[in-house]
Amino acid sequence: MTYTVFGYGSLIFKPPPHVISEVHGFLKGYVRRFAQKSHDHRGTPENPGRVVTLIHKEEWDAFSGSDAFPDEDIVWGKAYTIDPAFEKEVREYLDYREKDGYTLETVDVWGVDLDGEEVIVLHGCYVGRNDNPSFIGSEPLDVLAHKIWESVGPSGPNKEYLYNLVEAVRKLAPESHDSHLYALETRIRALDRLNKLDS
Repeated sequence: MTYTVFGYGSLIFKPPPHVISEVHGFLKGYVRRFAQKSHDHRGTPENPGRVVTLIHKEEWDAFSGSDAFPDEDIVWGKAYTIDPAFEKEVREYLDYREKDGYTLETVDVWGVDLDGEEVIVLHGCYVGRNDNPSFIGSEPLDVLAHKIWESVGPSGPNKEYLYNLVEAVRKLAPESHDSHLYALETRIRALDRLNKLDS
């Protein structure tokens, strides 16, 4: 049985090693939100940044009435199949890379076959569940945008993560619209412009 992992965040623009094939896919019943602290990649323990995680739509609705998920948005990403000869190495790499609150879960990832029918393409991806210590939940968009704009970690500026993710999601599929990502991008680019004016 092949080892396949679904990327909906940084894995879209920074794939794991030893990929032998990839396919675009999407999730049903989930939202992608910047609701996870990043102490080790896009922030520090003293000033954690923010990265995306998956949250079941019903759970998110309970967390945030002020940030309701638009029903037309779908969480699109990429499913990567790993060379079986390197499965152990890649599993260890991903477990380390996603160690800050993420766990590998069984989640149905859907794709579209040659006949245009929806089919399940795999079942696994890393999720920052709402009971993990790094889960922050819902924050007002302006507060969240400023946190992403100002945070920096060993992997670089937090806003770079957002910009890379937005660009990658836009390229995935015509249907891969994400209101949450685009709203944050608008606010953070506005902060960039203000900072240039002030400097």
